[in-house]
Amino acid sequence: MTRKRRRLIFVLAGMGCLGIATALVLNAFDDNLVFFYSPTDIAQKHPGTAKRLRIGGLVETGSLTTSDGGKRFNFKVTDGKTDMAVSYVGVAPALFREGQGVVAEGKLGADGSFAAATLLAKHDEKYMPPEVAAALKKSGEWRPDGQAAAPGAADKPAESASIKP
Repeated sequence: MTRKRRRLIFVLAGMGCLGIATALVLNAFDDNLVFFYSPTDIAQKHPGTAKRLRIGGLVETGSLTTSDGGKRFNFKVTDGKTDMAVSYVGVAPALFREGQGVVAEGKLGADGSFAAATLLAKHDEKYMPPEVAAALKKSGEWRPDGQAAAPGAADKPAESASIKP
């Protein structure tokens, strides 16, 4: 085997290893990638049941029910136009309640409900994640002073839909 041929084989093997490493890194990113949706986005785009995703909005007033000694939560998340049933089993954040902002991470069920594995709730009056703010602006529930209006409560002020990191 000539020197030129050995060099060519070495370069091709290096490029093959680099391609395999790139494919593995991209696959790892794809497995950990979680997209944010509002309930209206899910109703329009139907993202499917296979991937994990995040939904965000306000916990609809009057929709929160607990069972199993306060370990199972069923509620609706709304962006003002569309609402979505969410179920969560576990310990909810201390500030989780009706009329507050929430982001739930989990999977969409075949029946259209959402099974959350993680809940994030607001932590102060000022901070609002850009995704939640954009979803509220899109639905018409955004107030310029940074306060989110609770659905159906346009004349009374509500606290912002912030999230605990």
